[in-house]
Amino acid sequence: MAAISMRISICYGFLRLRKSAGKILVGIFLLAAFLSSAQADTVSAWQKFWADYQKFFIDSQSGRVIDWYEGGVTTSEGQSYALFFALVANEPKVFARVLAWTENNLAHGNLAENLPAWRWGKNQEGQWGLLSENHAADSDLWIAYDLIEAGRLWNRPNYTRLGESLARNIAAREVLPMAGVGPMLIPGEKYFRFGSTLVINPSYLPPFLLAALAQHLPDGPWSEMLKKLPYVLQKTAPNGFSPDWIAYNANRGFFPAPQGVDGSYNAIRVYLWAGITDPDTEGAKAIVDSLWGMALYLQSHDFPPVRVDVFSGKADGVGPSGFSAAVIPFLARYQMDKAIAAQLQRLAEEKDPQTGVYGHPPIHYYNQNLALFALGWYDHAYRLGPKGNVHPYWSEK
Repeated sequence: MAAISMRISICYGFLRLRKSAGKILVGIFLLAAFLSSAQADTVSAWQKFWADYQKFFIDSQSGRVIDWYEGGVTTSEGQSYALFFALVANEPKVFARVLAWTENNLAHGNLAENLPAWRWGKNQEGQWGLLSENHAADSDLWIAYDLIEAGRLWNRPNYTRLGESLARNIAAREVLPMAGVGPMLIPGEKYFRFGSTLVINPSYLPPFLLAALAQHLPDGPWSEMLKKLPYVLQKTAPNGFSPDWIAYNANRGFFPAPQGVDGSYNAIRVYLWAGITDPDTEGAKAIVDSLWGMALYLQSHDFPPVRVDVFSGKADGVGPSGFSAAVIPFLARYQMDKAIAAQLQRLAEEKDPQTGVYGHPPIHYYNQNLALFALGWYDHAYRLGPKGNVHPYWSEK
């Protein structure tokens, strides 16, 4: 009888354990479902933002991105960013339209052979067309990356080949040796070299773009450039703030560029790129650490400054809402949750329910692009892998 009682007790205890375990499993499944639903909601919010951006800034017939704030001009930057967002949103038709307009109007109909011109619009005679034959190397790099990633994710080898051809052209025409440092992307084929002095823009060097191109084109300069990037960013940010422009020659090292000493509308992207770069990408931690000045500033200030003298560390003003968006992934790397909440609150207050974009007319498209990058990352619409590949929410590649 005692043995039977013991067996009954053991069985009862086992059943209670199974029941408790079942409750735990149900709880886990419910939590997973809740988190999945919450992530789907945030992705949907980003998709709505992207859709509203398209209505406001992209001609739906031609695929031209229009900067109304600058009088209706189009830049290779705007086209390159739109390609990335169309890829993240899994919109191959939008991607194709934006690409076709870019190739036909900025690259003389052939991106495989020609670097895209950086600016298109209405000239003084009232004619629409190229306003400059110069190039913007960062936009060129973005377009090459967008094409290579679109080829991989959508299984479009023609995109891959076109992106690789463009990347090789960039390497041949927009990469120069920086004495004592290594190969360096200059901002454009013209106007940024003066004898032995080069002028560079740190925001033109997203680590993940270099990592991705290094993976696809190992014979190019991209791997060496990525390896030296933490050194470049550290040396150009003596007070932990990145500059818009910086000059360099072997005798003086890095010194103020003719464009000035400020870190502002260009430099804000350095923090954004550092934040969305995968922590396992080569040099990622050193890059985030080199930008300590902005993290320290946002411990005692609500919002990022509009400009900083990077050599004195003196900061002025308050940047627009796009600046607040841009630093969110960067602040996540520093685990500064309170500062992130402040930026998100500001964005919520400045979003126009009528247009779905941030701010009120005249609205600059650039701020919206910063927000699309940052909130897309924060809302898990995409992530970037250690080798720079983009992983959108809709694909497991």
